[in-house]
Formats: sequence, C-alpha cells, structure tokens
Amino acid sequence: MTLQQLKYVIEVASRGSMNEAAKRLFISQPSLSNAIRDLEEELQITIFERTNKGISLTTEGAEFLGYARQVMEQAELLESRYLDAKPSPQHFSVSTQHYAFAVNAFVHLVREYGLDEYEFALRETKTHEIIEDVKSLRSEIGILYLNEFNAKVINKLLKAANLQFNSLFKAKPHIFISIKNPLARQSIVTIDQLQHYPYLSFEQGEYNSFHFSEEILSTLSHKKSIRVNDRATLFNLLIGLNGYTISTGVLSADLNGNEIIPVPLACDETINVGWICHKNIALSKLASAYIEALRQAIAE
Repeated sequence: MTLQQLKYVIEVASRGSMNEAAKRLFISQPSLSNAIRDLEEELQITIFERTNKGISLTTEGAEFLGYARQVMEQAELLESRYLDAKPSPQHFSVSTQHYAFAVNAFVHLVREYGLDEYEFALRETKTHEIIEDVKSLRSEIGILYLNEFNAKVINKLLKAANLQFNSLFKAKPHIFISIKNPLARQSIVTIDQLQHYPYLSFEQGEYNSFHFSEEILSTLSHKKSIRVNDRATLFNLLIGLNGYTISTGVLSADLNGNEIIPVPLACDETINVGWICHKNIALSKLASAYIEALRQAIAE
C-alpha cells in the first residue's frame, strides 16, 4: 500500500467517476483502475462497487477512505515541514438544507483555512440527497433537522447508512416574512392567520414525502402553495408575493438583508437542527473547523 494509491482512492471517491479522477490525476483510466484493484487485493477488501451506472463506495470502502484521508493529511504536514513542499489543494464538502448559518460558517471556513489553492463545495440540496451525499462521502458533513414527525424515518435511513446525528441547537418554529407583510407587526402568529398568504417550501424531487420536507407541519394543506429549489428564489417570493415559509428563526442579516424577519409561530413543535457524519470515520481538520464555525455562526 502506497501514498499514491491512497491519493487515487480519495480522488475517485471525490469525483464519483474513474474517468474524471484519471483526468485530474493525469494518468490513464486503466492505470488508475489497476492501481485500485491491486490495493483492494492487497487489503482483501472491496473499496468501490462497480456497476453499469458507475462506481460507489462500499461500507468498508467508506471506512477505509476516512483513514486514507487522515494518512494523507499527516503526510502532507510532514512534506510541508521537512521538504518545504507546496501544500496540496485542500478538499472539503458539506451538504445542507437551506440554512443561512450554514453559509455563514462556510464563509468563515474559507477565509480562515483557504490557501492559495483549495477545492471546497457547499451543496444546498434536498433532504434525501444530503443523506446520500454523506453516505457516499461525496460530502463529509450533512446538515438537516429532526422533529417528532420525521425522526423515525430519518433515523432509520441514518442507521442503515451507518451515519450519526449530532445536535447543534433546538428551536421553536418561526415564519420568515417580508417586513412589509401585515403580520410582521405581530409578536406571534397562528396557523389560521397564515391561510390567505402564499406558503413557500423547498422542492424535494422524487423523495417528496412529508418526512423529507424542510418545513415542519408538512402535512397541513394550503390554499396557496409554491415550491422552489433555491433559497434566493424563496426569499424573493417572500418579498414579492407577501409569502411565508416555516423555519428555525435563525436568519442572517449579513447574507439576507433586513427585508425579511422571523416571527414566532404559535406551535408546540420543536426543531432539532444538527449535523450528520459517518459513525466510524474520524473527522478531517476542515470538517472539525467547519463544525466549530457552525456553532459560532449560531451563537452570533
């Protein structure tokens, strides 16, 4: 087993494609495939499952990848310290539901740890895809919420994928609305008061089950309902149509301006927002730094 082989495994896992990884590594695809097969035979494990649709990490491959990343980080530290070598581009990816604090933390991470070269990824995406991204190690960290309604389904998926949920904070439900909305003057709003306003929610694609909704109370019916894919569009519609969405109440004026405000919702629900990761894989330095940045962003 060589450092070069570990580098190959990390690159293939990051790209999700043997062909794309070979291009990035400037070697032929057969050479890359053979190097990884030799490593699998030496260790007597299957790192990648190969199908007609492409490749994906096996369970033991995901565990191996976690160790490989740690070894490569230490090797790069040694090279930098004793060989005065140029640091390799840093890699980090996070998949998240649409939370401003997740973006704030990402900005802090890039400013603090981004060197001359880096390759970071922030994926605001669908709930089921967050779980799949972390399962396949496309992302090291995922951010989503649990509550009494969705916990059984989400926890079952996390357990099957050998992932764990770590709570960041618990919040009471709020609505996000424009400062020009008549309800903005109230200290608290009820579900009945929202009936005449457009309800905005995030599209969940083929997994559009109530349990994967980013908004609590997802089983309620609405006279006016609009689904969107990105946060900027949703916020524009909040302002342009006097719409509303349901979330944690944690909002960033730095990123979202002062035209949208949170107002408490009269509801007994509790939203438990947290991050998910693999159970048996140690976090990278960047992942640990990002989690700390999350805590700071929430505290602010």
